[in-house]
Amino acid sequence: MIRLAIAEDHQSLIDGLELLLKYEDGIEIVGTANDGEGLLRIVQKKEPNIVVTDIRMPKMDGIQATRLIKKEYPHINVLAFTMFDQDEAVTQMLEAGASGYILKNTSLNEVLQAILAVADGKTYFDGNINVNGGEAKASTKKGLLTRRQKEILALIAQGKTSREIAEELFIGIHTVDTHRKNMIRILGIKGKGELLRYALEKKYNF
Repeated sequence: MIRLAIAEDHQSLIDGLELLLKYEDGIEIVGTANDGEGLLRIVQKKEPNIVVTDIRMPKMDGIQATRLIKKEYPHINVLAFTMFDQDEAVTQMLEAGASGYILKNTSLNEVLQAILAVADGKTYFDGNINVNGGEAKASTKKGLLTRRQKEILALIAQGKTSREIAEELFIGIHTVDTHRKNMIRILGIKGKGELLRYALEKKYNF
């Protein structure tokens, strides 16, 4: 059973998430809050295993709340649900210990997928943000890949699918696909076929 806590300063979004998850087998919403302090109280009393939180909230923001939650309850996984797609916000949430990061314009179905992935111990990142899964820095220089991206590129060169890569690295398929998109952008190439060709030409061995 996924025990879920939600923190969001717009009550309408909380209502929407509650409606989405109300009839989902295996998910129980144990509490909601409109600020970070309220979220901490829910965590202390209910001990959810998943927290979905906004970043900008009154009294205490989601970054600080996440940091405190992960310090006291490291087994609780946190999913950021926010309108902020800036590299700095992503970096700060990852450094605080978040396992996923999705934007508020994400479809409700994808929100559910993100919750399930994070509950399964995987990461999940919105395809519209530049993130290097688990490495709290965004790569902006053309041609500069992160350690994780190089690992994925090496597996691409071996002909592995996104699903196989996800299983081998214990991350979500969506996260692998996000890395693929970011690598295509960083390397200045055209598409998936070109990414495979690049990987084979470079002969990555990590």
